[in-house]
Amino acid sequence: MNRCVERLQNGIIKENPTLVLMLGMCPTLAVTTSAINGMGMGLTTTVVLALSNMIIAALRKVIPDKIRIPAFIVIIASFVTIMQLLLQAYIPSLYKSLGIYIPLIVVNCIILGRAEAYAYKNPVIPSFFDGLGMGLGFTLALTIIGLLREFLGGCSVFGYELGLFTPISIFKMAPGAFFVLALLTAIQNQIKISGEKKGKDMSKIQSGCGADCMNCNVGDCADRKVSDEEESI
Repeated sequence: MNRCVERLQNGIIKENPTLVLMLGMCPTLAVTTSAINGMGMGLTTTVVLALSNMIIAALRKVIPDKIRIPAFIVIIASFVTIMQLLLQAYIPSLYKSLGIYIPLIVVNCIILGRAEAYAYKNPVIPSFFDGLGMGLGFTLALTIIGLLREFLGGCSVFGYELGLFTPISIFKMAPGAFFVLALLTAIQNQIKISGEKKGKDMSKIQSGCGADCMNCNVGDCADRKVSDEEESI
């Protein structure tokens, strides 16, 4: 249970794919014109991430090492196709808004990266929670970016007009995504700097590390890894 909780916390906070590792920038900058679009893309990616991680982990001893990448892509593409058809059938407005970026989930570096770095080397349940954590972290980041862009660029929240001020139209355009992402990164850096000044260990946040905490050989992570291996025996 502790390992599953750590996987969730890792994806949402410590190694948030958007705000920490800076992965998946194409959909992050392209579809976040509104909070609904950001949440829709994030949740769709979450489902694909969690399920593909689970299947890859279950088949990790069957998939030959030399063809693992093509195998990963086939599994991921299968789930993306399923999600695309479901969105087209039941949420056509979201399907139309996301457009080409739904099939492009197949080549999202977050999904393929987690398959290679974690799911192919770990059991099914932790791999599922790793994908779920990364997906929720991605969803959270996209929703926040979309919410800020929608509020500043359209003076609305989740489609509801507020009429509080004159919208700043640039935030609805492409440059707005960069401005909001830069703002969130600056806030994150300030939190990290403040934590370091108070003597807190902030090294795991914005580490840029592409590996996973459970398999890290640095410091306390190595001790935790040994402990987990002893429990699994």
